[in-house]
Amino acid sequence: MQNVDPLFILQPIIVIAFSLAIVLYWHRKHPITPAVLGFSLLAYGGAITVKAIFQYATIPLLLTRSDWVLGLYLGLQTVVFEVGGAFLVARYAISKRRMRGEDAEGYGLTLALWENAGLLGILALVNILYYAAVISTGGPLAENLYILLSKNQPQLFSTPLEAIPIIAWGTLERVSSLLVHFSWGYLCVKAAYLHKKKYLALALPMGMVDFLVPFVLVLSIPIFECVVFALSVICLIASLEATRPSRRSQKRRKD
Repeated sequence: MQNVDPLFILQPIIVIAFSLAIVLYWHRKHPITPAVLGFSLLAYGGAITVKAIFQYATIPLLLTRSDWVLGLYLGLQTVVFEVGGAFLVARYAISKRRMRGEDAEGYGLTLALWENAGLLGILALVNILYYAAVISTGGPLAENLYILLSKNQPQLFSTPLEAIPIIAWGTLERVSSLLVHFSWGYLCVKAAYLHKKKYLALALPMGMVDFLVPFVLVLSIPIFECVVFALSVICLIASLEATRPSRRSQKRRKD
């Protein structure tokens, strides 16, 4: 019985490493307070919990055969629960003077941290290590797990040459996730702190990146990942360009 290719352990490790490295790098330049970490965790964790409950209550829509309907279903959830939730949490934190406009970058980066290093990093690493450990023991449990994974996640049993591009595209997807989470988290804090609805209006549509998820097989993985990465870069550029005047004003005040 073939075991999980150990190369797949690398992907979550790489994702965890670069997610933490970026946050620590920013923290050295502009300290990220425990409050920012806590409120970003509240925003992200709350959004994921509400999405899970909502999807359970509306499971027939998850089974729809229309990629367009499923795309709208997934995208609008991200818009409302993740981006909208990030704004509401940021506005509350700012109203209680627990966060300031200068925390915008840290808030966006830590939103990305919980997504990539937390939910899709540590959890993925634990799962892969568990799969490898169980299959290596042999026996009925190992056979059942092998059959289940062969059906639902056959890529885990790829050869090293097949695994490398899969890992590379998966890592690029996490980079895209980091960029887009940073972008809308950054804009949400700016919108709440400066009372500028235009920043929130720019942030909300960024959640529609999840609209593309059902089309991954239609587009093929390389095209899908390149499109998502291009959109995430556009989100980053748009968020920085839109807030350029406020950053200039902030810099003049400091000077």
